[in-house]
Amino acid sequence: MAAAGGGPGAPAETPPGTAAGVAAAEAGAVLQREPLYNWQATKGSLRERFAFLFSNELLSDVHFVVGKGSARGGGGAGGAAPPGPGQQRIPAHRFVLAAGSAVFDAMFNGGMATTSAEIELPDVEPAAFLALLRFLYSDEVQIGPETVMTTLYTAKKYAVPALEAHCVDFLTKHLRADNAFMLLTQARLFDEPQLASLCLDTIDKSTMDAISAEGFTDIDIDTLCAVLERDTLSIRESRLFGAVVRWAEAECQRQQLPVTFGNKQKVLGRALSLIRFPLMTIEEFAAGPAQSGILSDREVVNLFLHFTVNPKPKVDYIDRPRCCLRGKECSINRFQQVESRWGYSGTSDRIRFTVNRRISIVGFGLYGSIHGPTDYQVNIQIIDYEKNQTLGQNDTGFSCDGTASTFRVMFKEPIEILPTVCYTACATLKGPDSHYGTKGLKKVIHESPTASKTCFVFYSSPGNNNGTSIEDGQIPEIIFYT
Repeated sequence: MAAAGGGPGAPAETPPGTAAGVAAAEAGAVLQREPLYNWQATKGSLRERFAFLFSNELLSDVHFVVGKGSARGGGGAGGAAPPGPGQQRIPAHRFVLAAGSAVFDAMFNGGMATTSAEIELPDVEPAAFLALLRFLYSDEVQIGPETVMTTLYTAKKYAVPALEAHCVDFLTKHLRADNAFMLLTQARLFDEPQLASLCLDTIDKSTMDAISAEGFTDIDIDTLCAVLERDTLSIRESRLFGAVVRWAEAECQRQQLPVTFGNKQKVLGRALSLIRFPLMTIEEFAAGPAQSGILSDREVVNLFLHFTVNPKPKVDYIDRPRCCLRGKECSINRFQQVESRWGYSGTSDRIRFTVNRRISIVGFGLYGSIHGPTDYQVNIQIIDYEKNQTLGQNDTGFSCDGTASTFRVMFKEPIEILPTVCYTACATLKGPDSHYGTKGLKKVIHESPTASKTCFVFYSSPGNNNGTSIEDGQIPEIIFYT
C-alpha cells in the first residue's frame, strides 16, 4: 500500500532522467512514506472521505495507465515506467472500485484476479475514466459535450448503470435535429434503445434539418436503412433521395472507392430499395433519380411507365406514403350494407363532409369488382369545398379480389383536415361494375381509448355519380390519423 503523496492538486512532476528529476523522485518517495496526519478529522461524512481519496495516491493500491500512447519508456527512479504521450497514470483503491463495479470486483477478486499493481487501459480515454472514478468515489457526475460519449462507453464497459443513465439523460437534454443522426449512431452502437427512439422521433419531426446536418453523411449503412424504413419522415421523397446520394458519395470516399454511379449503387445496397420513388411527382423523378445514374435504364423506364400509364406496371419500390404522423391509423365506414352493380361512365363519386377535430387523411377504402379479381384505374382527391381548391390527389390503381371488401387507395402525402371546414372526398374510377354501399349514415363517430371522439358529418355533393344522395355510392371508407 502506497504512503501519502500529492492529491488531485499536486504540482506536475519534474521530468525523470535528470539530476533534478532523481532528487525530486527521491524526495517524493520520502513524502509518500509519511502519511498526511489526521486528514480524516477534516471530513464530516463518508462521502467526503471517499471523495478525498479520488485520484489520490493516499492509501492507493493500484494504478491505471489510461489512454492510447506510444510505447512506454523504461522505469524511472521509483521503478515504474512513466506514461507515454496521450496517456495518464491514475491512482485508485481496489476496495472502492470493487464496491462500485462488478467488472472491477471480478478483476481484483475473481477466480482469475490480477495481482498487478499497474493496469493498462488503452481503449479508455483518461477524461472518461476519471469521470467514472469520480462517480464511484463520490456519486458526483461530471460530464460534458466533449466527454459524454466516451464516458458512456466507459460506464458500460465497467457495468456502472447509474452513470450510464446520467449520460443518456445528458444526451437526451442536448438532443437536436442537427446532432440527431450522430447520437442515433452512438445509441445503436451502445445498445441504448430509449435514446435511439428519441433520436428517431427528432428525425421524424425535423427530417430536413436532420439530413442537412454534417453528421448525416457519417452514419453507417444499417442506421441509414433503419431511417429509410420509417413511415413517419416529414420530407419530400425527392429531397430524401438527394440526401441519400450525398451519403453514398461520402461512403465511397470512406471505402476509398472512385465516386462513380456504379460504386454509389454498390455502397447503397438495399438502402436504394427503401427509397419510395412512386411517391415523387413525375417532374421530381425526371429531374433527380432518372438522371442520377444510380438506377438502371430498365428501372427508370418502369418508373416512368408507373407515373404515366394505366394500368400501372408493378415496380419493386414501396408506394406507401410516409405519413409524418404519430398515433394509430383509424378508419370509418359510412355504409351499413353492401349491394352489387355500380357502374362507371367517367363521372366522379363524391361526398362532402366535416369533422369536429383536426385529423390527417391518408387514403380511402373503395369497393371492387363484382366480376372477380380485377384491376381499376382511379383518381382520388380531397377538395376544400368553399375554396374549390384541391388539397391532395393521386392518380393510381388498385387490384381487387372480387369480394365485397374495401380496398385501400392512398394519397402520396397526408392531407390535413381542419375542424368545421367542409371538404369533398372524390374518387373517379375506370373499370367494370363494382359493389357499392347503401343505407349511408349522415353522422359517423370514431371512438378511441387514447384520444377524443372523431365525428364525421356527411352531406350530398353536386356532381356526384349518384346525383345528390348520401344513401348509397362509392367511397365507403376514410382512412385517417388523429
